[in-house]
Amino acid sequence: MKYLIGIDEAGRGPLAGPVAVGAVMVARDFDWALVVGAKDSKQMTPKSREVLYIKMSELRESGELDFAVEFSSSSMIDTYGIVPAIKSALARCLNKLSEGSPLTHRYEILLDGGLRASAKFQNQRTIIRGDETEPIISLASIAAKVERDRLMVRLATKYPAYAFEAHKGYGTVAHLIAIRDYGLSAIHRRTFCKRLISGQETV
Repeated sequence: MKYLIGIDEAGRGPLAGPVAVGAVMVARDFDWALVVGAKDSKQMTPKSREVLYIKMSELRESGELDFAVEFSSSSMIDTYGIVPAIKSALARCLNKLSEGSPLTHRYEILLDGGLRASAKFQNQRTIIRGDETEPIISLASIAAKVERDRLMVRLATKYPAYAFEAHKGYGTVAHLIAIRDYGLSAIHRRTFCKRLISGQETV
């Protein structure tokens, strides 16, 4: 098999914002020393994630790896559920990576946790805690986390009352207080917040 692909998601649990899925593709003979320090994004500091992400972007420019990150919005999560939303973003990631050169038998896909690609991708394997043990999944975790965090920082300027730049939509005490005081924004996952608040207008 010529290529190895790793897939992971970020933002499954927040009360606001999209869920992100990252997919990273490298050749089988990829030099892992180029991305030394890669591990589960949750075990890394924001600064160390950014350093690895910048390195990944440089390697993509030089053609030594490729990666894609896709989002599914809060409204999609509310309409279809978190699992279908993740599956949709995952499929779009693989489609983006295969543009111009369809993925065939020359690849193997490694996915973290309970993730699974479409059945048309026959060479796939789901690995529990794969983001801790497989460098290719760690890179996917980093890409998804960094791009989602950057998006939440941008969205914070549109919804300043919620301080999304600080907690990225997760259910921190400060975030819960903001929901209590201001209700739900247009990017909150109402299905995730229904136990916290009812009858509030969207802002």
